[in-house]
Amino acid sequence: MTLSMKKYINQHPNLRVIIYAGKGGLGKTTCSAATSYWYAKQNRKALCFSTDPQASLSDIFEKDLFGKGEQKLAENLFVVEIDADRKITEFQEEVRQKIREMYGIDEIPKEIDEYISTSSYEPAMHESATYDAMAALLASKKYDVYVFDMPPFGHGVRMISMATILDVWIDKMAEARKKAAEYKEAEARIKGVSAEAEDAVLNELDEIRSKLDFFRETLTNSETTAFFMVLIPEKMAILDTERALKMFEKLGIKLSGVIVNQVYPVELLERKDLSEFLKHRIEMQQGYLKEISEKFGEHVRAVVPMFEKEPKGLEMIGRVAEHLFEKPNLEVLKRV
Repeated sequence: MTLSMKKYINQHPNLRVIIYAGKGGLGKTTCSAATSYWYAKQNRKALCFSTDPQASLSDIFEKDLFGKGEQKLAENLFVVEIDADRKITEFQEEVRQKIREMYGIDEIPKEIDEYISTSSYEPAMHESATYDAMAALLASKKYDVYVFDMPPFGHGVRMISMATILDVWIDKMAEARKKAAEYKEAEARIKGVSAEAEDAVLNELDEIRSKLDFFRETLTNSETTAFFMVLIPEKMAILDTERALKMFEKLGIKLSGVIVNQVYPVELLERKDLSEFLKHRIEMQQGYLKEISEKFGEHVRAVVPMFEKEPKGLEMIGRVAEHLFEKPNLEVLKRV
């Protein structure tokens, strides 16, 4: 039996983390915003967190939220849109300050400062800064529910493997530091500060890794965390969702459901003034809806229609929430 979004959530009363994943442009941000809005209306304190550097939540809520921390938009409704670059800069400055205090110096040696500066280009740094912020929010337990709008890359799957990636990176950095210590001339030239500086960076990264481990454990607990994929009735979106589900399975993530978004009402085909373009578009969608029903039928939690205007602002977000939770329209898949 297919469960609607509302019934699924009612059957999982311990849920406190909801994650929307999928390719870009399919409606993850819209669904995240609408889910947070719905929870807030149920008198649950909800936080919507976006990792998108394009400030998509600012666009959806029609308010400048990027990099401004936790913002209250309505009763029980809070939003965070993180500036990961700024977090990396703040982290680097913390390391510099610790080195100054450790050695009682006012100016950090050029070689050490360059090392700290270039750390921002390491492959895991941007993501680890983002997930560090997410883990910190979860650990604070300030909210009843956390809704995460994940970035398009890897369908958010990389968040689960990030701790492992960071483990390998830290190990390689430690190995490189030990080898560097063998070069006595270089060690003398920088007066031994390099090793200590790297130790300071490694200690900070170990703290990040610890938070990421906590985050990973939280996300793989199906009792407290729900993963929803968002797709639209198009071939590439279906194939992409299939690939994502295989990756989820390998990482031990249980799919909680699928949201089918941007669906044109089939009733429009009855209109005599319907354009040929829209007619073919609807017919195409009907074919793909049948494929979605066959491949993901038991996982579909809601079918959200294409609206007459962009879903922006609290009023439109409320309409999306209504279709997600109160009018899931699952009968659409039974008709195809």
